[in-house]
Parts: sequence; structure tokens; C-alpha cells
Amino acid sequence: MPDLAYYASLPRSRGAAAALLLDDLGRVLLVKPTYSEGWYLPGGVIETDESPLAACVRECAEELGLVPRLDGLACVDWGSPRDDGVDAVNVFVFGGTITGEEIAAIRLPPDELSDHILVAPEKIPELAPPHVARRMGPSLHAMATGRAVYLEDGVAQPFGAGLPAALAGRDGP
Repeated sequence: MPDLAYYASLPRSRGAAAALLLDDLGRVLLVKPTYSEGWYLPGGVIETDESPLAACVRECAEELGLVPRLDGLACVDWGSPRDDGVDAVNVFVFGGTITGEEIAAIRLPPDELSDHILVAPEKIPELAPPHVARRMGPSLHAMATGRAVYLEDGVAQPFGAGLPAALAGRDGP
């Protein structure tokens, strides 16, 4: 039988999931929240006992009124705790496509989102907050190569011979 007190004492972590959706011209779908400045990918908080993929699908259904085709995980970005009191978070970005018919069918929840746009990837830093924009280049590259990327604060982490300094010298696998 598991030691429930032990498991209850372990730290908890926050998570979020987002959909990086490209149209047939390679433009990225962004949404504008009513409660925050800037443009974001469709997505949101992973709820208790919910997987990252299930959260992404749920958030797309809630925010867009549809579930687009997701092709797989593009990126996991660990965001360190921020000076404004926001805790560390693991953000899972799933890549996919969105058709013209799906774009025309988007229905935003007016209490949560005020607009959506399709933008060229190079325009994202002008529109999205830095903590969102930082993962777009690596995520788009991951989608193009079919190989997910792991980031810490938006910076790709080396593996193999170039393990991060924090792991250098550790014993074990």
C-alpha cells in the first residue's frame, strides 16, 4: 500500500498546455485574452488529474469551439518562478494544423477571448508576451523536424555530451 502521507508531502507543480496551430501558409493562430495584454496560443492550465494532451484538447474546444488536428508534442518549456510571485510552470506545446474551414468556424468565448489572428512566425515577438514568444522559434523548428525540444525559460537544453551544468558530475543514469 502506498504511503499516502509521503505522497501528500511532495511538492506540486503547475502545468499548462497550448496548441501551436499553423495554417497552410505557415501562419500561427494566436488568440487575445480579455484578462491579459498581448496575444497567446490557444491553451491554458492543466487541471487536477488531467494530462497535458487532454488539457490542450479541452482548451481548444473551449476557446476555439473546435478541436484541431494535433500532430504531437513540439516543446516542453520549464518556466522558473517569476519575480512577480508566479510559481514555476511546465508548459507543454502541441503542434498541429488548422484548415481554412476550421478558421472560419472559430467561435471565441466572449468573456475570455476578444479576437484571433493568423500571423507570420516572425511577427510573434511583436505581439506575444516574452514568456510566450520565447518558445515559438524552438517549437516551430521542432514541428518542422519532428523532434520535440526541451526548454528551460525558453532556452533549449543540450543533451548527450553537453548535459546542462546542473547535471554535470551527477552519479547514476
